[in-house]
Amino acid sequence: MAVYTQVSAEALAEFLSRYDHGHLRSAKGIAEGVQNSNYLVDTDRERFILTLYEERTETRDLPFFLAMLDHLAADGNPVPRALPDRTGVAVQMLAGRPACLIEFLDGVSVSHPTAGQAHAAGAALGDLHTSLATFGQTRRNPLGIGDWPAMLARCGRDMDAIAPGMFDRVERALASVVGAWPSDLPVAAIHSDLFPDNVLMLGDTVTGVIDFYFACTDIRAYDLAVIHTSWCFDGAGRNYDPAIGQALIDGYATRFDLSAAERAALPVLARGACLRFLLTRAWDWLNTPADALVTRKDPLAYLRRLETYETQDVFG
Repeated sequence: MAVYTQVSAEALAEFLSRYDHGHLRSAKGIAEGVQNSNYLVDTDRERFILTLYEERTETRDLPFFLAMLDHLAADGNPVPRALPDRTGVAVQMLAGRPACLIEFLDGVSVSHPTAGQAHAAGAALGDLHTSLATFGQTRRNPLGIGDWPAMLARCGRDMDAIAPGMFDRVERALASVVGAWPSDLPVAAIHSDLFPDNVLMLGDTVTGVIDFYFACTDIRAYDLAVIHTSWCFDGAGRNYDPAIGQALIDGYATRFDLSAAERAALPVLARGACLRFLLTRAWDWLNTPADALVTRKDPLAYLRRLETYETQDVFG
């Protein structure tokens, strides 16, 4: 989440007048994340998330995201649906951007998860995959392995301004991952971005899974690899916690069966996940507007994670 587009109080009040959810009391921009503009909105009745979809989110993809959320919610998963206005329309226009009023879910994102919380998050991912097995829509992953070489080329040698020799280091790692990438694993709709800040918790209970705007169709076990890379390290990517890693996989396995082939592929899938987030973070690091209310993410934190997966057998 982030704020790229500023919304006036007058425009937001007019926007809310299309709904039956009360009158505007307050609105605050949310700085975390990099994809869309988000506000925490309070009316005299309820609390909501307002999302304005920026250029990275194709308007034509919104029906896929919203249908996926409706499918998951109907199956009992704790996900936030987009709310329709009183005429039944969910996607509006606000400040020149497509926008949705989103359900607010209670809970907090944990910055230092325990093994119990990781087990619950893994189980929640397994629940999502169980539900999505019957979701019929598809969307190509625009940040999948076939796109990583072009992403690296876009960053180019400017990456060496982040760390000396970084471009060559990433180029070698990418060649290794591409050469080992599996082609015969089950493919399905996945979240593909289940970082700790996209999971809301109260204690050891998952109360919300949010931010589905990278959701796509890809190797299902890649989703587990993504959550593994994002939950098992400290923020700088220096220290791997094996208890968290095992808890994630154990929790997932209580809800969704992980085949022997998928388990065997986790090391290369995790290296691929590291490259995907390293590359997008590097691009953002080099190109984020100076006046954007957004928290840039350190690409080196994922280079360090990549080195762990390259040098240690963390999946045992």
